Amino acid sequence: MSASPNTSVPVPTGSDAAASALDAQVRAAIARFTGSLSPAAGLLAGTDWAVHLAVSPGKQMALARLALHQAEALSIYLRSCLSVSPGNAPCACADPPARDRRFDAPEWQRWPFNLWHQSFLLTQQWWDAATHGVSGVERHHENVVAFAARQWLDLFSPGNQLAANPVVLDRTVKEGGANLARGLLNFVDDVERLSSDAPVSGTENYIVGRDVAVTPGEVVLRNRLIELIQYRPSTPTVLAEPVLIVPAWIMKYYILDLSQTNSLIKYLVDHGHTVFCISWKNPGPPERDLQMDDYLQLGFHAALDAVAAIVPGRKVHATGYCLGGTLLAMAAAAMGRDGDDRLASVTLFAAQTDFSEPGELGLFIDESQLSMLEAQMEETGYLKASQMAGAFQMLRSYDLLWSRLVNEYLLGDRAPLSDLMAWNADTTRMPARMHSQYLRQLFLQDDLSESRHAVGGKPVSLSTLGVPVFMVGTVTDHVAPWRSTYKLHYLTGAEITFVLTSGGHNAGIVSPPGNPRRHYQLLKREAGAAYRSPEAWLAEAPDHQGSWWPAWQVWLAERSTAQAKPPRMGARGAPSLGSAPGTYVLEK
Repeated sequence: MSASPNTSVPVPTGSDAAASALDAQVRAAIARFTGSLSPAAGLLAGTDWAVHLAVSPGKQMALARLALHQAEALSIYLRSCLSVSPGNAPCACADPPARDRRFDAPEWQRWPFNLWHQSFLLTQQWWDAATHGVSGVERHHENVVAFAARQWLDLFSPGNQLAANPVVLDRTVKEGGANLARGLLNFVDDVERLSSDAPVSGTENYIVGRDVAVTPGEVVLRNRLIELIQYRPSTPTVLAEPVLIVPAWIMKYYILDLSQTNSLIKYLVDHGHTVFCISWKNPGPPERDLQMDDYLQLGFHAALDAVAAIVPGRKVHATGYCLGGTLLAMAAAAMGRDGDDRLASVTLFAAQTDFSEPGELGLFIDESQLSMLEAQMEETGYLKASQMAGAFQMLRSYDLLWSRLVNEYLLGDRAPLSDLMAWNADTTRMPARMHSQYLRQLFLQDDLSESRHAVGGKPVSLSTLGVPVFMVGTVTDHVAPWRSTYKLHYLTGAEITFVLTSGGHNAGIVSPPGNPRRHYQLLKREAGAAYRSPEAWLAEAPDHQGSWWPAWQVWLAERSTAQAKPPRMGARGAPSLGSAPGTYVLEK
C-alpha cells in the first residue's frame, strides 16, 4: 500500500541534530572568512534597496537632478579655484557632515586638494540621498545599505590616502620621510602585538591595581560569576544607605574606578557613601551555558544579599551601567512584582530598557546575523572580544579606525594612551547562551519592554518598577542612544530624574568635576505625572555647566537617611577574600 502524497514522513531526531550541527559548522566557517558578518543579510538588504529603486522612476529622477546640481556646483567651484588669487580660498560648495573633522585643516583649501575633498563630500551627499527615502525598502535594510555605502566611501576618502592628503604630504616633505618610517615601525609593532595577542602599545603604563582600580577595598564575596568589592570609607561617618554598582559584563568594572582624578567610585566614597561594586568573571568555555537568569541570581541578587548582610536593615541605592543597567531594571521590576522592598532607588547609566530603536548596533542584529554569531559561539563557547571591538570600530570608523591609521601610520604620531583608552583595550568575552538570549529576547524581540521577558520563571513588567529612578543618557552615544534610554518614561510611572550629558557612552559617564567643556541638562518627572516626549524634555530641561556627578550625589543624599558609623568590612565572621581589585578583573 503506497503512502499518500500528502503524508509527512518524520525525520529521525538524530538526523535533525546532525543536520543542524553541519549547518552551524558551515555558518561558522563563513563567519571566519567574513569577519562575523552575514553575507545573506547584506545581500537581502542590497537586493531590497536595488529592486525598489529600480521601480521608483521618481526617485531616480530626483537623484539625477541632484547629480546635475552637484556637477554645476562643482564646476562653479572649479572655476573659482582657478581664478582666485593666491592665499584666498574659494567658497565651499559642500558642507561636511556633522562631527566630520577630516577636512578642517587649512591645507585642504589648497589646489588640487580643495577640489578632491569637495568632490568626495558631494559624492557622499549623493549616496546618502540614494540610500535613504526609497519607497518600499524596510527600514533595517535601508540603514544597512546606507551604512555599507558610508564604509566604502570612507575607504576611498582623500584624507585616508598618502598621495591625496596635503597634511601628510607636507609632513613628509618637512621631515624627509621620517614620519613614514615611524609609521612603518608603528605598523610592525601593531602587527606583532596582534599576532601574539599582546595588549596594545601604552597599556603597560596602566596596570590594574597599580595605576587604575586603586581605590582601597576588600573582596567580600566570590562565586563562579562575580567578586563583590566593598570599598573602605574615607569619611568618619557615612550615609546610612549603601550604593551597589552593577557594571556591564561587556566591560571591566574599573571604568568607574580609573585614575584617582576621574574615579566615580572614589568620588562617592569621599562624599560619604558606602560603595559596593560587582566585578564580573571573564567567561571562557566552562561558562558557555550561563544564561541571563544566572547573571541575575549569581550576580545581582547574590551581591544584594551580601550587602544586606554587611549593612543590615538598610535599603540599597542600586546603580547599573549599560547592560548592567538593563539587568538592574529587570531585577528591580521583578522585586516590585514580588514585594521585595530592599531597594531605595535605581540609577541607570546609558542603559536601555526598550530596544525597538537600539541605534546603530541594530545594524548587526537580525535573524541572519544572529544565526551566524550563534554558530561561531557554539564552537568557542563565547563571543570573542575582537568581534565586539570590530563592530564598534565600524560604527565609529573615523574616530576609531581611519583617524588612527592616518595619525599613527602616515603622520607617524602615536598619541599617549589615556587611562580610558587603556581600559577600553582590556577586553572581555560574552558567554554563548547568555549572549544569544540577550540579542534575541531583548534586541530582536524587545521582550523586556513588551512584558514578555521572564525573571524567575514569570514574565516581568517594568510597570512594577516603583522606586525613584535617576537616569543618565549621553548626547553622542552610539551604543545606547539617549532617546532609546529615555523610553523608560512610558514604561513605568515611577519618579524619574533624567540627565542628558555631553560626551559618548564612556566619556559621558566618566565625567569628573573640573572639566570646563562638560555640560548637562536635568529634569525630573514626578511619579504618575504625564508623559513628556524627548523633544519636549530637551526644550524644557535647564542646561548646567560642568559634571553631573555632584547632582547625582545630592540626589542620592536626599533619598538617604541620617549619617551613621561606617559598616564593618565584610559579613560578620567571614574572612576577607583579598584586597581590591580582586582576581576576576585580572583575567584575560
